[in-house]
Amino acid sequence: MSSIEYFTKVREQTISFCKHLSIEDYSIQVATFASPAKWHLAHTTWFFETFILKNYVQDYAEFDANFNFLFNSYYNNVGSRILQANRGNMSRPGIDEVYKYRAHVDAKMQDFLTNLNDEKILDLVTLGLNHEQQHQELLITDVKYMFGHNPIFPVYNKDFNLIKDVNLNKNSIKINSGLYKIGYQGNDFCYDNELGVHQVFVDDFEINNYLVTNDDYIEFIESGAYSDFNLWLDDGWSWVNKNKINAPMYWHKIDNEWHNYTLAGLQKVDKKAILCHINYYEAHAFAEWKGMRLPTEFEWEIAAQQLNWGKRWEWTNSAYLAYPNFKKENGAVGEYNGKFMSNRMVLRGASVATSKNHSRHTYRNFFNPTERWQFTGIRLVK
Repeated sequence: MSSIEYFTKVREQTISFCKHLSIEDYSIQVATFASPAKWHLAHTTWFFETFILKNYVQDYAEFDANFNFLFNSYYNNVGSRILQANRGNMSRPGIDEVYKYRAHVDAKMQDFLTNLNDEKILDLVTLGLNHEQQHQELLITDVKYMFGHNPIFPVYNKDFNLIKDVNLNKNSIKINSGLYKIGYQGNDFCYDNELGVHQVFVDDFEINNYLVTNDDYIEFIESGAYSDFNLWLDDGWSWVNKNKINAPMYWHKIDNEWHNYTLAGLQKVDKKAILCHINYYEAHAFAEWKGMRLPTEFEWEIAAQQLNWGKRWEWTNSAYLAYPNFKKENGAVGEYNGKFMSNRMVLRGASVATSKNHSRHTYRNFFNPTERWQFTGIRLVK
């Protein structure tokens, strides 16, 4: 696939998801961590304009001088920006203007890519496309959060449930103790936080080749687990009580039966389906209740070649820290991953919302332990 074809395919995928949105849906921001669809569409475009077109296309005129302030996310090297919590305050520019912005940048990028042979710049384009794929998943989860907190639970698309997958087997895999290499070792794209191949020692462990199901978790709930402080980390217990949590995100008990919001609307919980939308604290408490534990990210990576994975982002028991010899790039690109290496836990795998060809067994996703609007699940180890 040529660089132009790759670029066009990824960009069109973002637009494709938005075909089921109404004008009103584009600008709403329900929570600080969930950005409006319009902002995602503009921000992913801003990335190419800011890091490529402005730097490498002679006499390039930016589409709108205000957009750097409006659609920069967290790159301090690029300049000031609006607060994340205020992204939903922008009724202007309208969505039509944002789509014109995308069309303008796409045309300029396609022209630029036509005869581009500079490997360094092509690598930056690839980073931009992987960045857009990350935002494609965030677009799905943010729209779900918006609809899932609408009192009438709107249907995004009746054929877009996403959370009905079931386990294919119920076996476990034994891994022998020893030294194992961790980190990305290929020649294709990866993020900087995957680099720094190094050895780790692990003891014998046995990891489930299946994920926790809704039925499993209902047992956990009905045992009184959300009221049993013995199961919870102290921070987790504080989170449960402060927020009055008693079930996964999007679950509602109606007429004594559990329902959950899906992008296909509010539906009865499928007990056989794989659990979704829980945070690290809930995953840790469930493991404690089962007398097991979560895998470390190293155990997960060592076992990954033998595992069925890709339906849920899987919480690990590893804090998000730098690998040995981790290096940050100079400038704004160096802000991509390294500065977030505190107060976050690593998730491994991928989810049903992850874009195609955007997953690797070395991929290190990371979120705050309280967050659960992503398509997250639990795999256990003993």
